[in-house]
Amino acid sequence: MQPSGKIVVASQHYPPDTSTTAAIMAEIACRLAAGHEVVVLSGWPGALQASQAGPGKPRVVAIKNRMAGKAALVRRGASELLFAARTFFALMRELRRGDVVLTVTAPFMLPYAAAAAASFKGARSALILHDLFPDVLVMAGLLRPGSLVARTMRAANSLMFRALNAVITIGRDAERPLLSYSGMRRNKIRFIPNWATLVPAPRPVTPDNPFRRAIAARFVVGLSGNLGFTHDPEIVFEAARLLKDEADIHFLLSGWGIGFERLKQLQEAASLPNVSFVGRVADSELEAFLASADLWIIPYRKHVAGVSVPSRFYNLLAVGRPVVLVSEPEAEAAMTVVENGLGWVVTPGRADQLAGAIRVASRSDNGTIAARAVKAASRFDRTTAMNAYAALIDELLRNPNLSEQR
Repeated sequence: MQPSGKIVVASQHYPPDTSTTAAIMAEIACRLAAGHEVVVLSGWPGALQASQAGPGKPRVVAIKNRMAGKAALVRRGASELLFAARTFFALMRELRRGDVVLTVTAPFMLPYAAAAAASFKGARSALILHDLFPDVLVMAGLLRPGSLVARTMRAANSLMFRALNAVITIGRDAERPLLSYSGMRRNKIRFIPNWATLVPAPRPVTPDNPFRRAIAARFVVGLSGNLGFTHDPEIVFEAARLLKDEADIHFLLSGWGIGFERLKQLQEAASLPNVSFVGRVADSELEAFLASADLWIIPYRKHVAGVSVPSRFYNLLAVGRPVVLVSEPEAEAAMTVVENGLGWVVTPGRADQLAGAIRVASRSDNGTIAARAVKAASRFDRTTAMNAYAALIDELLRNPNLSEQR
């Protein structure tokens, strides 16, 4: 017999938004709706796809929301605070004793609202930890570690973690920083990694690939996706500059965010012959684009371990491509690369190391790495993740004191 109580999913990002977070939350909500009543509080109005609406699917309630650009920090902070406040009142209306609220760290103030509303209403709460704040802001240089804002956020985190029944991490490296909070206990932490959205299978490099036709170089290095505050665009450009005289290596860049704006500024000033930009790639073209490069870069700044995990990583493995990861070795993606022999890990800030790894990759037979990448991607699959989310939510619905008894 299914446990009573409904599930309320609170997420600023949800379809028709096309972001990675929106896709992840929709997958989870639709899976949970197979056995429970699910209500989604979404900050993204608009029509859903047929597969996400109708009988047996979540009921979506739009929360008024105004998005500001990431560069407009004050306006963005105000918009996110207002969205979190509106979501809090919506949760107070929707939640009943015995319900479960599931939320995510986007925006970072939303989990505070969800945990508070659940406590007031006698519901249970779970948080999907994509980014750990204020650590992300400290890492990006936007906050000083000992500043009043950082200390206030950490104090609020301690209260929030004490109130939450479960914290879902997408990286093993998140446990250490989480346990530094007084309100956090190991028995609340559940590791459920994200998954590849593409079917894991080798995709050979072909000259007729539409993204590769205009590139004469033999070896293409790719960079794709959102480059936010945690990423380092300069190290990519500096590596390209160091390799500009090697005619067989070319950089193919496509994405969005403040990091890509910085890359474009650097290229406008330098006009490197081995760098090309492609507009943001549609989902329908993602597979072809990821198959166009021989090697992919994921460039993080210092101190990424436990703070952020790149969701794009799993699709790079799914198409059978080696990866150069710029990060500390204890970060989740770096551990996965080393444990499975999937590419190279280089020190943040060391463009010479990145250029060296690219040079080695361009002279290597990467066929064995491709096979290992596809095999690794097959372990990060949607079904396994969805079953883990369903099992956790069922546990929370059945046992209101889960985190106290484990």
